[in-house]
Amino acid sequence: MLDIGKIAPDFTLPDKGGNERSLSDFRGKKVVLYFYSKDNTSGCTRQANAFAALYEEFKALDAEVIGISKDSAASHAKFAEKHSLPFVLLADPERQAIEAYGVWQEKKLYGKVNMGVVRTTFIIDENGVILKIMPKVKPDTNAADVLAFLKDLQ
Repeated sequence: MLDIGKIAPDFTLPDKGGNERSLSDFRGKKVVLYFYSKDNTSGCTRQANAFAALYEEFKALDAEVIGISKDSAASHAKFAEKHSLPFVLLADPERQAIEAYGVWQEKKLYGKVNMGVVRTTFIIDENGVILKIMPKVKPDTNAADVLAFLKDLQ
């Protein structure tokens, strides 16, 4: 499990346009790295729309928002276009980052147990150090909670 104060694991994944992006590309900015289950599901769409609604405020704090799921780059492109998402979405079908960040876990849904992405947000500083880990976040309040945390750092 990752800990606050440790360097966040680097990764390189394709974005919604198919371009390779690494966490280290964002050094010098704070990074809001959020993991979600699937494009176009109700909770994940609400979470993405909440980040999109506050995106200008994140940018004003020199923070970049990055969403990661197992979906393909093509799925991310459609999802981003459909909902006008202005931030980076990364495709992780091989679960490279998902497993490195420990968010691939057992989940219970209607009494059935399966493996999946547990909705988790990491806030990473300009040097790649984990400032905060927010496990099992609520899709409707996650973006506002992250923004409040970043504002408190000012």
